[in-house]
Amino acid sequence: MNPREPDWALIGLREPQRLLALSPAQWSIALRQARSAGVLARIGVLLGRLEGARDTLPPQVRGYLQAEQRRTDAQHEEVRLEIAALRDVLAPLGLPVILLKGAAYLALHLPANAGRAFSDVDLLVPKARLADAEAALMQHGWMTTHHSAYDQRYYREWMHELPPLRHVVRQSVLDVHHTLLPETARSHPDPALLFAAAQPVPGWPGVMTLSPMDMVLHSMTHLFHNDDLSRGLRDLSDLDLLLRHFAADAQWWRDLVARARALDLARPLYYGLSTTSTLLGTPVPEATLQACDAMAPGPMAQALMRRVWARALGSQHPSTADGWTPAALFLLYLRGHWLRMPPGLLVRHLAVKAWMGLWPEPTPP
Repeated sequence: MNPREPDWALIGLREPQRLLALSPAQWSIALRQARSAGVLARIGVLLGRLEGARDTLPPQVRGYLQAEQRRTDAQHEEVRLEIAALRDVLAPLGLPVILLKGAAYLALHLPANAGRAFSDVDLLVPKARLADAEAALMQHGWMTTHHSAYDQRYYREWMHELPPLRHVVRQSVLDVHHTLLPETARSHPDPALLFAAAQPVPGWPGVMTLSPMDMVLHSMTHLFHNDDLSRGLRDLSDLDLLLRHFAADAQWWRDLVARARALDLARPLYYGLSTTSTLLGTPVPEATLQACDAMAPGPMAQALMRRVWARALGSQHPSTADGWTPAALFLLYLRGHWLRMPPGLLVRHLAVKAWMGLWPEPTPP
């Protein structure tokens, strides 16, 4: 296999019509790329909107995409049931279910929900009510997945969320956040601003989401502060679809820039807009891109990061990789940790995790 095949998953998200001309051998690679990136069902949705695609696609490819869409539809139904269960648990505490990321896209029927794969459900709870929420969730079957004393301390003292919870029966995974970034991160978005702007979900009493602008900024923050980009292309596509859906006029874009500054998320906004417009053709006004230039790093860092994001935010399938791809991913792994912790704590954390890798603590029965 050619070590630098075209990234058909990325191409399919930006220009799905180009996939209609693929040969059977190219389709074989394209389907594997899209599955590895978690965007196979989404590409199937985009192809399904093209006139004549049904007659043009090879029958085997069409059947494969339809099977993936059925799997994703079933997953979406499971998430709907999970949202309802969470609402039943938190409502007696006087807490709404504030959904984040994919669960929010699903509840609001946003374009970013089309063909979206899920790995967990994310919600936001005020920090002062975390203990109440966790106790109620544990009483209803959600249990922690991180049992070591160090991991528990890592999440509870330094991170922006509880250790992930898994339901003992349904095996669903839940991430309970109290803000958007770790307590030790260099940026500190004020969670009070997020809660104040949260909006109810029509047809779902007791369920809320972030405001549209905060939803966009959270998508950017999650992606461009992450140290694991195995689903980076899916998240980039989410962001592209959110921007295309919510952006209404020039004033909306100006308000987005102002909101990013108010939440201390200017750098994620810069990377979000510059990268989606470059890789997926997101129609960002030139005036907005120019306004974000003030949020950019220095020229050398800009040039480096453009190349790094271009390599890391693809399908990450072996067919699209070259000798520089592992270096780009490793750089972003280090960057994600660097943004998350001050140097002293970071060195200590990496040393402890390395030690635990050699001599792990026993897992409780």
